[in-house]
Formats: sequence, structure tokens, C-alpha cells
Amino acid sequence: MDISSASHVVVTGAAGGIGRSLARAFHAAGARVTITDLDETRLFAVCNDLNTARPDSATAIAADIGSRAGNVTVIEHARARFGAIDLFFANAGVGMGTDLESASDRDWDISFAVNVHAHRYAAELLMPEWLARKSGYFCSTASAAGLLAQIGSAPYSVTKHAAVAFAEWLSITYHDRGLRVSCLCPQGVNTNMLNPDKSTTGPNFASAGDVVRAAGAVLEPDDVARVVLEAIRDERFLILPHPEVETYMTTRASQHARWLGGMRKLQARVFGA
Repeated sequence: MDISSASHVVVTGAAGGIGRSLARAFHAAGARVTITDLDETRLFAVCNDLNTARPDSATAIAADIGSRAGNVTVIEHARARFGAIDLFFANAGVGMGTDLESASDRDWDISFAVNVHAHRYAAELLMPEWLARKSGYFCSTASAAGLLAQIGSAPYSVTKHAAVAFAEWLSITYHDRGLRVSCLCPQGVNTNMLNPDKSTTGPNFASAGDVVRAAGAVLEPDDVARVVLEAIRDERFLILPHPEVETYMTTRASQHARWLGGMRKLQARVFGA
């Protein structure tokens, strides 16, 4: 898919991090952009910057995309402002919870709502339009943890696996009816997710960031956005800004018992378990 002045792109979680860089990259490529986030102050600052660069090319609406109502609000706002949606990027995500003894029901519920159900809500709402015109592009941000595993946080690891699985299912089910799907699975990116507040995520999730930093390069969000645009132009399903993740995937698939053993040793080194 070529991003151009005729394109209308929606990006969730766009107040900062990868989402903000994605919004800027799509906008720089010529697209009209609808952005959303819970952080209204930072969100509208991003929108103002985009409209300063090119007047009347961006719109923003604060919403909780972890609910169906929030997704309805965003999609209706986007359509009212710029018409049909060509590409929806379900980027918003949360990192919270630790092990089974410590993760609360709230940790699990919010993780599933934002990391998985938000993708489902958006796809359900967009599908009638896209199937009718036989074209549409759905992108989601999962994580390398969704292809491998996340040491420290059960809710994060499980929901990111589910996000990848949902994207795969969409691609399998609707590709021949005109839908294109990509799934972004980065490893270390210099965002609040990699450098979390231990008071809100728990010490294990924060310490797991040290593992990610040790596993490969930590990219800037703008670096990730550049890779994403290239992948969308090529209509690649799996977007891997960190090439080493593909090597880890191969090891996991071909030597699974050995991989599990290695992950246990890594966990022991990190947490002293």
C-alpha cells in the first residue's frame, strides 16, 4: 500500500512513543491522520504540530480504546472529519502485572482490554466498510514478546501472544477479500514501556526491561516508524524492526525444549529465582 495525500490513517496510542512517531511518519508521507490517546494534553499537542506543518491534515480525539464505545467514538470522529478510513493502526498498549501471585484481576482485565480487545473492536467496526469496497489495511502493534515470551509479566506476555494470533487470523480469513494486515513486533524501543514506573508496573516488569536492553539494540520510535512504512508499502505481515527476533523465533520453533531451558536460566539470572 502506498501512503499518499489520498490516504486516511488512524493511529491509536499516538500521544507519545511509537504511536506519535507513526502519526508523524504517515503525515509526512502525505496522509490525513486521525490520532487518539487517553493523554489529552500530549495528544492535542501532537495534532497541533501536524496541522502547523500542513493545515487541516490531522484531527485528534481522546478516547479509551479498551472499550467498544471508545472505538466507536474514534472511528465515527475519523469518518466525520476525513471520510473513509484506509489504514487503522491499533498501536496503543499497556505493560502491567507480574507473576500469578502478584498480578491482579485489574492487571489482567486492562491488559486484555487494551492489548487484545481494542484490536477486535476496531476490526469489527471497520470490516463492513472494508469488505464492501474490497480494500482496507489493519495494522497492530504487538511485541517480540508476542512471538517469544516476556520474562516477568504474565499479562503482558499472554496478551501480546493473543494480539499476534488475532492479526494472523485476520490475515488468513480476510486476505482474499481485500484486507491487508501487518503486525509490528519490536523488541527494545526507547519509550515509557521500556522504562516504566515501578510503582505502576511492579519491579519484575521493570527489571524485564533490562533483559530487553541486553538482548539487542534499543531503537528510537522514529526508527521503528521508518521500518513500518517500508513494510506497509511491501504489504509484509510481520514487521520486525529488530532482525535478531527472527533468529530467536527460529530457535524457539526448532529447539523448543532448549529454548525454554534458556529462558528459565535467563529468568534466574534476572530475578535470582
